[in-house]
Amino acid sequence: MSDSLSADTVMIAGYDGDEIEVYVARPSEEGPRGGVVVIHHMPGYDRGTKEIARRFAELGYDAICPNLYWREAPGAAPDDAAATARAQGGVPDERLIGDVGGAAAYLRALPSSNGKVGVIGYCSGGRQSVLAACNLDLDAAVDCYGAFVTGTPPAEFPLKITNLVDQLHNLRCPLLGLFGKEDSYPTPEQVADLDEILTANDKPHEFHSYEDAGHAFFANDRPSYRVAAANDGWERIQEFYGTHLGG
Repeated sequence: MSDSLSADTVMIAGYDGDEIEVYVARPSEEGPRGGVVVIHHMPGYDRGTKEIARRFAELGYDAICPNLYWREAPGAAPDDAAATARAQGGVPDERLIGDVGGAAAYLRALPSSNGKVGVIGYCSGGRQSVLAACNLDLDAAVDCYGAFVTGTPPAEFPLKITNLVDQLHNLRCPLLGLFGKEDSYPTPEQVADLDEILTANDKPHEFHSYEDAGHAFFANDRPSYRVAAANDGWERIQEFYGTHLGG
């Protein structure tokens, strides 16, 4: 645990060399230590997501959160940027992979880095965390209730996405999944399908599903917040990253 940390907004190279805004939080102590890429939820690059980045710095990791909507709405308020991105169908998968890859490269280039980088995502970011872990050389991935890793998006769904079933055999690192049993996206059945596919492909993973918890149970500023599930989830994340990232 770190009692002293710094946080700043900087620009890095993302997909196709584009400059994108990122939020970086780091412990003040010298390394070596692992890094964590935080993928924000559909509501965007907001205060809650930045608090998560700072929490990882408090836990002893260098953390970075890319603003995935920077191209659509540079400098806009999170709600406005998210609305603009949704209206355009969301973040294309190829671009997400490039932006997370750029964030991981930034972390590994820090003098405090031990060379290991994990990724975590919430809501739409949970799916994107798995997507990144299937396409990038990462050391650990966490999926917090990511919708449509399996299953089919409904016709009215605002994001232009497909499931990741055809990519799961390429998962390159251990995966921790944290889900609510009352969630509709993903449903418990979709979580079970994901578990079955990963097991069949001999991919290391561990899943935990919580009673009386639906979508966004980590979001402490929303009615969906569930204290017991969130606290247990944070303990499991800390243990998982401690095993695979060091620290």
